Amino acid sequence: VQLQASGGGLVHTGDSLRLSCAASGGPFVSWPMAWFRQAPGKEREFVSAISIRDDRTTYAESVKGRFTISRNNAKNTMYLQMNGLKPEDTAVYYCGAKTGGGDFIVPYSDGYGVWGPGTQVTVSS
Repeated sequence: VQLQASGGGLVHTGDSLRLSCAASGGPFVSWPMAWFRQAPGKEREFVSAISIRDDRTTYAESVKGRFTISRNNAKNTMYLQMNGLKPEDTAVYYCGAKTGGGDFIVPYSDGYGVWGPGTQVTVSS
């Protein structure tokens, strides 16, 4: 099983970015998925998660109303649309797959068994 996040970059405050997470080697349609991020010197923190059939989502308070998570099971891909970016959104963004069974979305990294290498998002003021 492999996850590959992409779409990061250097943007200015207020700009938008769309991250993608492409999955391969396993049943993407069976996994709840999530985005986490890690800023320099900080612990990995939850951003957003989505259920298998895209009918349930959850967001960290810091991104609620600005970020939108989605998935396309036909393309084995998850997305994170990020609008109104702020300097405090600067981090490496990771996608995780909850491969342990069940359609539960949880806001902690231990709940996700497979991770991709991350994509850097830098927001300048």
